[in-house]
Amino acid sequence: MPKHIASGLKYLAAVELIREGRSQKEISEMLDMDRSTLSHYLNGRNISMGSIEIAEVIKGFCPKDFLELTSALLENRDTTITIVKTCLNQKYRAKVKDSCIGCGLCVDTCLMNAILLDNLKAQIDTELCCGCLLCEEKCPTNSIKIMEE
Repeated sequence: MPKHIASGLKYLAAVELIREGRSQKEISEMLDMDRSTLSHYLNGRNISMGSIEIAEVIKGFCPKDFLELTSALLENRDTTITIVKTCLNQKYRAKVKDSCIGCGLCVDTCLMNAILLDNLKAQIDTELCCGCLLCEEKCPTNSIKIMEE
């Protein structure tokens, strides 16, 4: 069953990426799937409506739950990042206070690879941030604030 749900998530992302004007070749690389399977999905073959419906429900989860479940189902960080950023189109702002001690917990926690340490201070790439708040929850100095735009 998990593979069917992952297929549904890939389908939803593929449909969005097609709408953005991406080619099937690009999408197949971004979603780590062969072009033939992608073509079948986009033509409504080899994917069940149940898988798509379950993926739609998962897509409606809060960002944290959507990210963690997608990550667990796919077991591929790059594909997870692509699906999460494609399906969750909300933008977030991040503020890192001067109280940041550069411990790196936020870097290790971020499943989106959106945080780097620069001069012992966290730097958050808001283009990659999905608003899951995992970094904010793990920060021992409460130096991170993530806000919806």
